Amino acid sequence: MAAAITGATGSGAAPATRVYAASAGGGAPKTGEAGPTCSSCGHRVDATMPFCAYCGAKLEPAPAAAAAAAAPSGPAVGTCPNCGAKIVSAEYRFCPICATPLGAGPRVSGPHEPTKVFTATRANQPPVQLALTGEDGSKSTRYPLTGEETTVGRSGADLNFPDDVYLSPVHSLFIWKEGKLSIRDLGSRNGTWIFLEGPYKLVDGDLILIGSQLLRFRRLGYPGPYAPDADATRRMGSLIPSADIASVSQLRVDGSVRDVFHLSPGRDVKLGRDAGDWTFPYDPSMSSQHAMIRSEDADFVLTDAGSRNGVAVAARGDVPLKKSSKILLGDKLLVVETL
Repeated sequence: MAAAITGATGSGAAPATRVYAASAGGGAPKTGEAGPTCSSCGHRVDATMPFCAYCGAKLEPAPAAAAAAAAPSGPAVGTCPNCGAKIVSAEYRFCPICATPLGAGPRVSGPHEPTKVFTATRANQPPVQLALTGEDGSKSTRYPLTGEETTVGRSGADLNFPDDVYLSPVHSLFIWKEGKLSIRDLGSRNGTWIFLEGPYKLVDGDLILIGSQLLRFRRLGYPGPYAPDADATRRMGSLIPSADIASVSQLRVDGSVRDVFHLSPGRDVKLGRDAGDWTFPYDPSMSSQHAMIRSEDADFVLTDAGSRNGVAVAARGDVPLKKSSKILLGDKLLVVETL
């Protein structure tokens, strides 16, 4: 669905990735020592590993030779499905070598697990997680947010999806502040898309995703009156509404405009694959009747007409989210869940 999405931009700058500064000499914590801890989740970590095994946060890069030989000793409870590294604890949520998620099963504690120390990081962990959702609506892996700010991207972010070529390296930022969740696009190439949960009043420059069609809404303003000719000759013209005050443009992959549909007051426009005022018979991801742009005085309101795949608008600035909000990042559809 994301193959046709290009050119969307956002505001804001990517924050620095959380980095654990390894102690001099590096290496795993020795028995009896407090040991280094992940600055993101507070768990003890192995300083020779590139990633935290509990939250997947990036640690300070270790030398290649040390990382290759850094598999902790002890009986293995499994192996990483991506790189084959030995997993020595059932508590690991991520591979410490490549940060691949190891599944969303219940956490397994050892028989004599010590009491965990209360930390400010743990107290500020938001009660929110993101559920990866398939095309059929099924939810697979879940990713708890680890702090007040969590970046998502292809590489170098707090939460990485290295297999998604439509994601920018650091794509979006989830913000948990004063008990509320919001998302911000970080200048990604393909945008951060929020699916509509109700009517949405369009603003000049909005980018809309309907099926796999990328559309841009623009305000044109009311046309001024034509000056009469000197000899009072009447002008010819097509019998169409003369007060086109906005338009919706279909964008190609390279960002150029293909078709344009003009909007005028008092006229509702239906969009779909084979039924409506503007149809896209070549788009199999679009429903027969997919969306409507409704005229309300001088404003235009976008609504979902009960489509299968939904209607999304590109994020501009900080966009509030709530439980069950759906977000498209690259080719990944995520749903907000509360813990």
